[in-house]
Amino acid sequence: QVQLVESGGGLVQTGGSLRLSCTASGRTLSNSYYFMGWFRQAPGKEREFVAAISRIGGSTLYADSVKGRFAISRDNAKNTVTLRMNNLNPEDTAVYYCAGADRYRSTWSTEADFDSWGQGTQVTVSS
Repeated sequence: QVQLVESGGGLVQTGGSLRLSCTASGRTLSNSYYFMGWFRQAPGKEREFVAAISRIGGSTLYADSVKGRFAISRDNAKNTVTLRMNNLNPEDTAVYYCAGADRYRSTWSTEADFDSWGQGTQVTVSS
């Protein structure tokens, strides 16, 4: 059974940093998941795209709200995708979800573009 498991969430003050990790069990990133992404959902809001990375070439895509502050990377050998988050602010508070796309798509920034999801990890930024 394939599972995506997030870790690294927590409580941080404004301006602080966190690193989220997503590990795929039962499946290797090196030959699956055309794209890996991170989404987040704040209380009372819809889930929104944060960042994504392609399997081939390592192309990345970011939401405007996190550009320059967040960085996504993948380590196929470790079966892990990492989201480094810097200069966090209270608006970044949300449950962060890891997602994987099983097949190639022309877009990779909406929920519909991804097929597998983790359970989420809470990130709270205090003011």
